[in-house]
Amino acid sequence: MPNIKSAKKRVKVSAKKSLRNRMIKNGLRTSVKKFEANVSADQLSQTVSAIDMAAAKGVIHKNAANRKKARLAKALAKASV
Repeated sequence: MPNIKSAKKRVKVSAKKSLRNRMIKNGLRTSVKKFEANVSADQLSQTVSAIDMAAAKGVIHKNAANRKKARLAKALAKASV
């Protein structure tokens, strides 16, 4: 346990941020799993918005978000053929 006041604050802040990041990542994974279970354009739009939100919050990198969206769109195109 830290003794310095600023170190105590860093522990609190990092715990709060890691909780927020974990919640966003879990929601993202859940959304992707829902899309994989029900491949549809409607589900794709919900999943893409979850991916965009995670990228905007800085939980995942923007290139990783674009890669995920491209792969999901490719899966939708393959399923609709």
